[in-house]
Amino acid sequence: MSLARQLAERISALRYEDLPPEAVYWCKVAVLDTLGVMLAGSVEDAPRIVEEALGVQSGEGPCLLIGGIRRVRPLDAALINGTAAHALDFDNTAKSLGGHVSAVVIPALIAAGEAHDLRGRDVILAHAAGYEIGARLGRSVNPLHSEKGWHPTATLGVIAVAAACARALDLTVDETESALALATSLAAGTKANFGTMTKPLHAGQCARGGLLAALLARKGFTANPGAFEHKQGFLNVFNGAGNFDAARALEDRDEWEIVTPGASYKLYPCCYSTHTAVEAALNLVRRHGPFDASAVERVDSWTSARGLAHTDRRDPDSDLAAKFSVQYCVARALLHGRVVLEHFEGDAWRDPAVRALLARVHAAPYMGKAFADDDPFDAEVRVTLKDGRTYSEKVDRPLGRTSDNPIAPEHLKAKFENCAIRVLTPQAAAAVCRRIDSFEEAGPMREFTRLLEPVTVVNPARQAARGGVA
Repeated sequence: MSLARQLAERISALRYEDLPPEAVYWCKVAVLDTLGVMLAGSVEDAPRIVEEALGVQSGEGPCLLIGGIRRVRPLDAALINGTAAHALDFDNTAKSLGGHVSAVVIPALIAAGEAHDLRGRDVILAHAAGYEIGARLGRSVNPLHSEKGWHPTATLGVIAVAAACARALDLTVDETESALALATSLAAGTKANFGTMTKPLHAGQCARGGLLAALLARKGFTANPGAFEHKQGFLNVFNGAGNFDAARALEDRDEWEIVTPGASYKLYPCCYSTHTAVEAALNLVRRHGPFDASAVERVDSWTSARGLAHTDRRDPDSDLAAKFSVQYCVARALLHGRVVLEHFEGDAWRDPAVRALLARVHAAPYMGKAFADDDPFDAEVRVTLKDGRTYSEKVDRPLGRTSDNPIAPEHLKAKFENCAIRVLTPQAAAAVCRRIDSFEEAGPMREFTRLLEPVTVVNPARQAARGGVA
């Protein structure tokens, strides 16, 4: 029996009643976090350009373009909102998948929900299913898949979206098998485009592609059931013969992936591979106060070699590139005692004080112990002052890496509201937050998304472009 068939049988058999309370809770956290960064990301250039290129017209469909009041067709909404969800690189990640899951699954599910009258519990179950499939495939192909340069958010994420949408739309086993197999041909995305608008486009394309795969399969569209294990199929093409373990996707586990290890949530709006170094730098500031760039002789930052492959950027040349510069992120942390959205907006990356320190930040691979479970997130930061004093701080894993070291709920809610008020009023943001607390009781998605429509112009120029109203 093919891998697609076996996964399809598991997906189709899932029922909301199968979810433990912990899985429901973490799915609601994922909805909260993703909608927050999607609202904030909706005012960025990447989703705006995608929208303009598509030439979408308001009223073409039932699905809300987040950030305004325009409603468009489901596939267009999934693409644009998915791009917005990842535009700030502030969304959660999945350890086993090796990339982002909720930012690709949730935009697709909300679009499907608005078009097909899905309710909150349908989205929760489907998100858990998509997260599970994406993580299981990630364990089968990583770390080599990621090290080769594939972006798992896109290559594995599109299959996770197809699985989620298949469950949400109640596809049969045959239809779900076809959706998964079809999604393997829609998988694409290379790490070479990190630090550019193309990275969030990966998320948008995969949200659209996974939803498209499910919609096509629902209509009887065909695909090869053996698309994963075929000699010219997904596993062999992306990883190479002998460089994957398909059986890991079918392993029996006592816990849902959304519960254990769970998603990794971000406190800083930059690449997750920088976060442990950022926390080390912030700990230094807490102990010794913000550092004066003129007093610093040298800063050494040691992070995992795997993450450093895409974050070693001594001279970032854009706001997006700064998100993927461990040197820039550490410099910001040392100078300001925080790393926030404003540090990655406009020309903030040109800040003279930051550039002065940036030249003295040296990044290298961390050579300490490796985690037994192959989760290399150790980091160390050492600051050497011109007067000879040296301060050093080591952090094993960033806060929120797994459900075992979670970010406090009040901090996640504060993050949501801080993101959401870029589009919504504080009162409206608080109302959305309260509704997500009981999301399993939410009615049709189109009713829920009305809460996301802005009633006050926060950014007049951008809101006018996206259909906001005064």
